[in-house]
Amino acid sequence: MPATVVVGTQWGDEGKGKLTDLLAGESDFVVRYQGGHNAGHRIVVNGDTFALQLVPSGILYPHVTPVIGNGVVVDPGVLIQELDGLIAKGVDVSKLIVSGNAHLIMPYHQELDRLTERYLGRNALGTTKRGIGPAYADKASRVGIRVQDLLDPKIFREKLDMVLAEKNPLLTRVYNRMPMDARAISARYLDEFAARLTPMIADTVGILHDALDEEKKILLEGAQATFLDLDHGTYPFVTSSNPVAGGAAVGSGLGPHHLNRISGVAKAYITRVGAGPFPTELTDELGETLVNRGHEFGTNTGRRRRVGWFDAVMMRQAARLNSLDDIAITKLDVLDTFETIKVCVAYEHEGRRFTTPPYHQSVLHDVVPVYEELPGWQTDITGCQNFRDLPRRAQEYITFLQETTGVRISIVGTGPGREQFVIPENA
Repeated sequence: MPATVVVGTQWGDEGKGKLTDLLAGESDFVVRYQGGHNAGHRIVVNGDTFALQLVPSGILYPHVTPVIGNGVVVDPGVLIQELDGLIAKGVDVSKLIVSGNAHLIMPYHQELDRLTERYLGRNALGTTKRGIGPAYADKASRVGIRVQDLLDPKIFREKLDMVLAEKNPLLTRVYNRMPMDARAISARYLDEFAARLTPMIADTVGILHDALDEEKKILLEGAQATFLDLDHGTYPFVTSSNPVAGGAAVGSGLGPHHLNRISGVAKAYITRVGAGPFPTELTDELGETLVNRGHEFGTNTGRRRRVGWFDAVMMRQAARLNSLDDIAITKLDVLDTFETIKVCVAYEHEGRRFTTPPYHQSVLHDVVPVYEELPGWQTDITGCQNFRDLPRRAQEYITFLQETTGVRISIVGTGPGREQFVIPENA
């Protein structure tokens, strides 16, 4: 049985959690394949809000086995705290499994993340300062500590001593900070964290392949989004992993032939957090309206998001990079009050016109968006149950997005709730 991938097509915060939650109802396994607790998924079920960080969105379905894949970096303290919060809300978390090959976020990762951002000053990347980048850097440098090392205290301590021999001189001599205490770290990770996580640690690659052999349905859930991808995003203002659909194979251990459906998620407008280019950004009163109506503040960090009009140029590139079969458009209801709505259909730069993003960063930073203007519907759509219930102009907006991006739109979100969506007639 093939697998489905859910991937963000913008700069994150598109509503991937909601689409994953909807698709999880028909899935047996839901797998997070990259990222860490720097990305939050917000799901509203029967009026109750769940802000998930590391735990896959499928945790809310009793029949689903949630999996944290090998491509994820795990802060064990955050994971345990998140699990305790779910348990307090009556959610069964006993089926969660964590890849032994996933890497651990350590205290020195978080400290170095904070220090690096501060020393960069005005050139800071806008990271969440949660140790994600340094953890992936150690993974690439082959000095990372993995989840499976919690099962072998001797190996854990040996690896930690080796890493601290490098990190402590950096902390003390370069940043004038206190050195990290290996014994204190070992005590917390091996006594407190390992005791809780050991029953969850498993060979997730083997489990997922066995599931495929048994014709189980697997849903692969990405964090962040296409244009935060380390290779294909707006570098260096990107994350430290590969959220694109190709990263799902690497971060889960499933071969590419097993990925038969790639579903993208995009807001009806666009947002990003932190620094970096943003051709359609709105910094006026319209932007403030979008922020307030869309509650555009980070699920985990609370940071205000930058907002702008929908960018079809980026979407065409996202379709290329991910081999998108379809996209879900979320938060259409946020546009309910606008008299006129714009869509960026191309960029211009020094007499050249671009229908996909220019590869050179100096050009991208200076492009001028070319807009098509569409009339707004100025009607509350949150109660719509069918696509035909949407105002004609809202239907026309969705049709225009589909035509200008060249990607079939399969779902349209009309509100934050699990049940608040409609299916276009040609989906």
